[in-house]
Amino acid sequence: MKTIKYLTAFALATILLGSCDARYNNGNNGMPPGQAKKIYGGSAKDYAPGQRKKQRNNTTIIVNP
Repeated sequence: MKTIKYLTAFALATILLGSCDARYNNGNNGMPPGQAKKIYGGSAKDYAPGQRKKQRNNTTIIVNP
């Protein structure tokens, strides 16, 4: 009985930990900001990840039921 519990716990832990999946967003497909500037024109600052964060619209809508 004890062995069955351990096997079940091990199988469950294996399934739960094995189903983890990391996903990474490449933004502009891994293209450096300077290369994006050459292709699209404008400033390289506009294509840099740290600078693009400033341009996002972070509005939060709160709805009370």
